[in-house]
Amino acid sequence: MNICFLDKTSFNYNIKDLNSYKLRGAETVLINLALSLTKFGHNVTVINNCPTNESISGIKWLNINGVSKKLNFDVAISNNDCCLFDYIFCKKKILLSHSIQNFEKFIRKKQLLSYFKHKPKVALLGNYHLSKRSFFTRFFGYFLLPYGLDEIFLKAHLNNNDKIDNNLAIFTSRVDRNLDLLIEIWSNHIFSKYNSGKLLVTPFNSMKLEKFNIFARKLGDRNIMISDLLKARMMLIPGHKAELFCLAAEEARELCVPIVTMGLGSLYERVDHGKTGFIAKTKKEFAEYSIKLFKDDMLWNEVRSNLFNLRSSRTWENCTKVLIKNF
Repeated sequence: MNICFLDKTSFNYNIKDLNSYKLRGAETVLINLALSLTKFGHNVTVINNCPTNESISGIKWLNINGVSKKLNFDVAISNNDCCLFDYIFCKKKILLSHSIQNFEKFIRKKQLLSYFKHKPKVALLGNYHLSKRSFFTRFFGYFLLPYGLDEIFLKAHLNNNDKIDNNLAIFTSRVDRNLDLLIEIWSNHIFSKYNSGKLLVTPFNSMKLEKFNIFARKLGDRNIMISDLLKARMMLIPGHKAELFCLAAEEARELCVPIVTMGLGSLYERVDHGKTGFIAKTKKEFAEYSIKLFKDDMLWNEVRSNLFNLRSSRTWENCTKVLIKNF
């Protein structure tokens, strides 16, 4: 089948940027689905803000600003924007949704007319996403698409326990995903009771928190982030109402890093309480679970062992099979 992906970002990217920190989850998902579909024998074109028109790894990349005429495809998949379907001719259309859009926001973002014009089936990220998506914005059908993880995570060699910093916790999500809440909990409820603990977080402008053992991690390609994750005792990530899947938590799970969360947004779907981490109901409980994981080696080893058994369970191949079933 001839399949195209449609995306429009303010920055340039193509498959060469897969491991770059500049990509968000939506762009990473697009690249991985495109790659996986080519492995299933499909012809794939990506129409986006790529640096130049070229073919890479069997995928044809076209800059969306240079598309002068509509092209024909068997299936078109748009990254979170119904208006992009105007660029092509196609009967089967799928909208990859990466946002919570109530009906009012759907209208404000100028999606309504294009949605009813193109009638796409909507791919949602999980039950939390489904619960927040208006019925009218999935009127023409929907399905749940369980995202996979890149091979760089699936094939990562895990550190032996003696190479893990038992006092190190990490946060790798975006700053606006309640990092301020985590810093509050750490400063007021964790560090005061466990001052050997260190917290490595995504950098932000007002980072002057070394007195609480809070340090900015180095941004770079994903190898740097993976190296940091592999050294960490746990991931601390409260979650956020806008978090519809949270690849950061899935990446930590694949690298067998136990997670403490408050289950906000979709985070309750990423953690199996008591087995792969802990879901706290309050700030105080969040701190208690974190300190316990720092101090209790038996508990930490038990959770880590459970995570070992789940390795390689989320692949892009499995995700793509679900996508193909909904063509």
